[in-house]
Amino acid sequence: MTIQIKICGLSTPEAVDRAADLNADMAGFIFFEKSPRHVAIGAAAALAERARARGLKTVAVTVDMDDDGLDAIVASMKPDWLQLHGGESPERASVVKARYGLPVMKAFAIRDASDLTRIKPYHGIADRFLFDAKPPKGSDLPGGNGVSFDWRHLATLDGAPSYMLSGGLTKDNIGEAIGISQAPGVDVSSGVESAPGIKDLGMMNDFVQAVREAEVAQPDQGRSQE
Repeated sequence: MTIQIKICGLSTPEAVDRAADLNADMAGFIFFEKSPRHVAIGAAAALAERARARGLKTVAVTVDMDDDGLDAIVASMKPDWLQLHGGESPERASVVKARYGLPVMKAFAIRDASDLTRIKPYHGIADRFLFDAKPPKGSDLPGGNGVSFDWRHLATLDGAPSYMLSGGLTKDNIGEAIGISQAPGVDVSSGVESAPGIKDLGMMNDFVQAVREAEVAQPDQGRSQE
């Protein structure tokens, strides 16, 4: 089955077009001013419209954002998904989902297997989980740090929730990551950049090709996610 690919932190028409050319599934746009991938709402709206026209699902990535901020993003960008990448509680995730009528992807920072226990209160609320590595000490960014976690921890998941694997993924390690984790979806940002926030079109090509090669080598685990 096909592994879903989300390319996050897009900020230029060229990168959006390349993601579409490569048959990626989701385009992520980051609304977090400390990130080198932050995009203004107006720019994101234009890019999201371009992405949707090419068949990509659009994702607005926010970090502990209030209703006013989310209202502005949803009204302008009209995302297909909302990604909550901060410390949003299950109650907050439920409110966001109900307020906008959009599917919610909740991100979790993982270092140890015990970190995965934190997803349980979100079952039935979040439509998908995203497992990222915990930021290195001193980082102001909740994601996009280019670090990974031990993918073997995902074997401790209770059941098979819909999720994407993120954190330090590159063309060189994605095959191993998929083989170990059996992840039904992957998310890449810094792993396809020539510099922070600058997507490299060739690196995007190489990453997607590596994912497709890896999925062919894996047994069918029923990975497909709606």
